[in-house]
Amino acid sequence: MHVAKWVGVGLLCAGLGTVSGRAADETNQPPGAEASANISESAGATTGSNADANNTSKNKRDRDDATLTPGNQGHSKADREMTAKIRRAIVKNDQLSMTARNIKIITVDGKVTLRGPVKTSEERSVIDDIVKEVKPSSVDNQLEVEGAKK
Repeated sequence: MHVAKWVGVGLLCAGLGTVSGRAADETNQPPGAEASANISESAGATTGSNADANNTSKNKRDRDDATLTPGNQGHSKADREMTAKIRRAIVKNDQLSMTARNIKIITVDGKVTLRGPVKTSEERSVIDDIVKEVKPSSVDNQLEVEGAKK
């Protein structure tokens, strides 16, 4: 029984020294680096879209102190409960896409801010209605319809 364990470990360790069938020292890269590069190169192919993945302008916008991010979420019990109630209602709604279910919901002092992409204007409207059912003091709906011109 002990022999079987050592043989299994030996085979596992022997496999760690190669990358894509070549020894790791032949690639001039650390083990796994080529595999990581291959994953990065093919990541765009799995989305089924040729859309530009550059979101630099959004990142700059989000660094602005005036733009709310999830880090700004209110810490009061009421704010946390309101956000959780909205999130549960959105996730439970079968007519919303996975994209719409993953929007950012930020509640500060009873004011709800919605950010992120949705597939259609109908989804944007459905989410807005869901939020209003929870009766926040106000709603800032910044949801962006994918593909819509700004």
